[in-house]
Amino acid sequence: MTAPTLFNTEAPAATTAAGHRPLVIGLDMALGTSGIAGPGWTDTIRTGNLRGEQRLRYIADTATSFYRLADFVAIEGAAFSHAKQVGHDEMSGLRWMIRCDLWSRGIPFAVVTPDSRTIYATGKARWKDEADRKLTPKQVKGLVRDETALRYGMQFTGTTRYDEADAYVLMAMAMDWLGHPLAEVPPTHARALKGVPWPTQPVAVAS
Repeated sequence: MTAPTLFNTEAPAATTAAGHRPLVIGLDMALGTSGIAGPGWTDTIRTGNLRGEQRLRYIADTATSFYRLADFVAIEGAAFSHAKQVGHDEMSGLRWMIRCDLWSRGIPFAVVTPDSRTIYATGKARWKDEADRKLTPKQVKGLVRDETALRYGMQFTGTTRYDEADAYVLMAMAMDWLGHPLAEVPPTHARALKGVPWPTQPVAVAS
């Protein structure tokens, strides 16, 4: 990777000096189905009947095949409100396996909270229906999927639609921060960028 450009953590970054569009990957990691995204495409990692260490190794190795040449990676962080969910310990281990691998490869990354991802996609993190009832997490994921499909002209269908849409939002957030927004995003949505702990080291973009 060449042409390093330094960005700050307070606002979306300026366009890279050379004008090259960075290769950014979004990772919505999960033990069952993980969503992967880059500009204009999505994919998934499915683990089937794998369990334990074999499952974690398979997810991490497959994810590497998507991001090994990336300039930047955005990973969805933990939903701490779901601290009692089954597999929480394994998910934490998986995220750190990915983070350590990115670090060892010298690939800059950011961990984005689920709330920040939802705000960037829909304008806010908490939604209610017409009867003032709080929407379920699955219903909110549906909003994220619908808004993301509309804004970026993507098709998220089938059983993995939410995973792919989430990954696409993460990637779009990083592209925006790097100065290469994929679409115009209202201020109510773009404010989510300020809540992400973006890296302070130089981000190099391959020519």
